[in-house]
Amino acid sequence: MSNPEIAQNEPQDGVTEALEGVETFFNNILTPGSSLHPTFQAILNGAFAALLVILLVLAFLTSWNPHIFALIVIELALWASVKWFVEELRKMPPKEGEEETEDVKEKKEQ
Repeated sequence: MSNPEIAQNEPQDGVTEALEGVETFFNNILTPGSSLHPTFQAILNGAFAALLVILLVLAFLTSWNPHIFALIVIELALWASVKWFVEELRKMPPKEGEEETEDVKEKKEQ
């Protein structure tokens, strides 16, 4: 049972947990309504913020190249449009099936 070859082929616990976390993340992204989930929005905001920082550093390194500023404007416009779209989604009334699941969630929390 303690064959070294078998032990080398088995994934470690940390690797298994990381793979499960990635799988769960992608499953959550692909479900309807996932764009309203706070974790997804935090990751999205982090990605946009990281892109903005990279573009600002790139603007500094390229001696304030106007093309980089155009990319910054495009990135900020995209970020704003995504935030606006998510806010509009929140304003929409939930569908019949979604209302029931939210009611069930509220009852479980109480």
